[in-house]
Amino acid sequence: MKILVKLVIAASAVASFSAFAQQQDIKASTPNSAYVQDGRGVVAMDPFGLCWRTGYWTPADAVPGCDAPLVKEAAPAPAPAPAPVVVPAPAPKPAPVPTSEKVTFAASALFDFDKAVLKPEGKKQLDDMAAKLKEINLEVVVAVGHTDSVGTDAYNQKLSVRRAEAVKAYLVTKGIEANRVYTEGKGKKQPVADNKTAEGRAKNRRVEIEVVGTHTVTK
Repeated sequence: MKILVKLVIAASAVASFSAFAQQQDIKASTPNSAYVQDGRGVVAMDPFGLCWRTGYWTPADAVPGCDAPLVKEAAPAPAPAPAPVVVPAPAPKPAPVPTSEKVTFAASALFDFDKAVLKPEGKKQLDDMAAKLKEINLEVVVAVGHTDSVGTDAYNQKLSVRRAEAVKAYLVTKGIEANRVYTEGKGKKQPVADNKTAEGRAKNRRVEIEVVGTHTVTK
């Protein structure tokens, strides 16, 4: 009798071990075998959307959609960074435009005959010029006096210098910097007309003023 009981117990143990091994082989070879699957291998769900687990389900077998609290869903991909805003560079400021202008005044318009003292009408003309000079970036003003051929070279040279100096002195009183105004006398050496006629001599008695500076271009 004892021998028969031992054989029955041994046979039962072998059968149980064989069934357990078979279950592990099925669980290992069948995807999601911890859940009940239909004939297509898709995990079956009850009418409430819950997955049916098999008897050998463990937390390690949890899958997305069936056991959400046990499975970490993949974090959503970060939104792409916004494209950088490109601010156009400001347009370069226009470069100052250099300017050079020469104005010729008849000596009779500025001075009485054989004099180097400015007349009232001569001052008015220089007032207009001084106002224009303040509208530019002034670099230099050159005043050059000239005479006709009447008289000696030495006398005409001194007269032409005195008249150029009188023009400079007046411009300085109008706010033009003295170190930007240069004077020169040419006497009768550079005529622009025939000294044999009264009309020609009148043209030769003159003061030429040349202005050099820059204008700022605005757009």
